[in-house]
Amino acid sequence: MNLGDITVDICICTYRRAHLTETIRSLSKIYLRPGWKIRVIVADNDETPSARMMAEAAARECSLTLTYLHAPARNISIARNACLDAARAPLLAFIDDDETATPVWLDALVKTLENEKADIVLGPVRAVYGRDAPEWMKKGDFFSSKPVWVNNEIRTGYAGNVMLRRSAPGLQGLRFRRELGRTGGEDSMFLYAAYKGGARIAYAQEAIVNEPVPAERARMQWLLKRKFRSGQTHGLFLLENSDSGLSIRLKNVGMASAKAMFCFAAALPNAARAERFRFWLLRGAMHAGVVARLLGKREIEQYG
Repeated sequence: MNLGDITVDICICTYRRAHLTETIRSLSKIYLRPGWKIRVIVADNDETPSARMMAEAAARECSLTLTYLHAPARNISIARNACLDAARAPLLAFIDDDETATPVWLDALVKTLENEKADIVLGPVRAVYGRDAPEWMKKGDFFSSKPVWVNNEIRTGYAGNVMLRRSAPGLQGLRFRRELGRTGGEDSMFLYAAYKGGARIAYAQEAIVNEPVPAERARMQWLLKRKFRSGQTHGLFLLENSDSGLSIRLKNVGMASAKAMFCFAAALPNAARAERFRFWLLRGAMHAGVVARLLGKREIEQYG
């Protein structure tokens, strides 16, 4: 494949979100090189096909080719897997239904995929804060997402801004896990499984999508819950990818507990700096989530 002959299926999983129209409209404004083609796949995760008319109207308005899928219900993994099943193009990209793509989004993903000889490419999710969002939240930018590097490589990520090369060996037969479809973490586990299967993950810094932060989420309580849940996902990583012996589990519990206590202690000297105080509290909540999952607490349900 070369940059003059590209076909991409762009997938959006949706659940009762009016912003879907803006997401689709943003895809009509992305830069496409001569010979590039895109198809939009919308997987509606509601019990009834509530997003059909909205998706079809937005696609007609923007002259985009659309495939609508009804993929019930209230389990994001079902919708993501429906997109995998419907995809036919060599490249597949996911963008969330509360995000908008910037004009160079697709171009940056494809160029990085080719230049880095990668199988998966992640782009940044840039949070857009409302005027009423707390200043500490804006200053600390707690809602934006970027990948994490471990020993100079990316081992997992998120599905809010990602491109997959469908022919990659690490992706063959891979599915999003239904048991994680209401808790979250299904995308992290999917990408980690792809990495373990040999897929190479790269990062496209310029492939930005924007995600507005709703007022109901612009709260410390919501962030603490999200961080705790992400820690539970990491705890699941450890359970599934470490020796299953009791001594190893206790060692991991001890390490995560020590990290949580360190983070909570580090918050205290930063009490006067709102964003740093909350940064350490959130780190502590993440490690507490690891401990909880290692000790058998099931993941918090966040979706649907």
